[in-house]
Amino acid sequence: MKTAAYVETLDREGALLAAAAEAAGTDAEVPTCPDWRVRDLLRHTGMVHRWATAFVAEGHTGPRRADDPPALDGGPLLSWFREGHERLVDALAGAEPDVRCWHFLPAPSPLAFWARRQAHETTVHRIDAESARGGEPTAVGVDFALDGIDELLCAFHARPKSAVRTEEPRTLRVRATDAPHAVWTVRLSAQPPVTVRAEEADADCELSGPAAQLYPALWNRRPFPEVTGDDALAALWRERSGVTWK
Repeated sequence: MKTAAYVETLDREGALLAAAAEAAGTDAEVPTCPDWRVRDLLRHTGMVHRWATAFVAEGHTGPRRADDPPALDGGPLLSWFREGHERLVDALAGAEPDVRCWHFLPAPSPLAFWARRQAHETTVHRIDAESARGGEPTAVGVDFALDGIDELLCAFHARPKSAVRTEEPRTLRVRATDAPHAVWTVRLSAQPPVTVRAEEADADCELSGPAAQLYPALWNRRPFPEVTGDDALAALWRERSGVTWK
């Protein structure tokens, strides 16, 4: 996907998140994040938006701490969230393609990284907000879902901090059933996972289903559509794959 497409997705998903949060109310529980209420979701995502904006808009070339969110609630909290989201969209849309700033996953450029990361960050948390609101969730496009699966498997869980590990080598397969050649082989061991976008060797466990269902499932927001083989590897993913802020 091109950077502009990520920014358009970010713009849309942030608006959907705010609308769902407003409909649910800030005291509503978030079923996909059992320890959170909607106010926690808005504070976290709004904080991340402002943190990301600072790198792009101010050109920070090293990591920096995010500012704590204000102790707002209700309508003022929603306004604060919407303002930060708009600032992030504007910063990404208006940035020079060769802007130099810190980023923490491989990417063609810092701008491409931040646009992609914030589009997926916001989409996953939009799913959270809609779980609090109830009703039919907004659909995720196949191409965007595939991109999010790729980011999670090939980038996030390639990092040393990934806790998805096994004592003996095992192989996990992830397959999107509604897109050609959309399959990932994840080799597990005592080291960080090694993922390739290809079908290699036999798998001990396969997670499969439509891309739009696999995407939130791998982020632990939905059940896996289908699990074949060793259920223990699916359980391992559930228990250890969480990407935390700290």
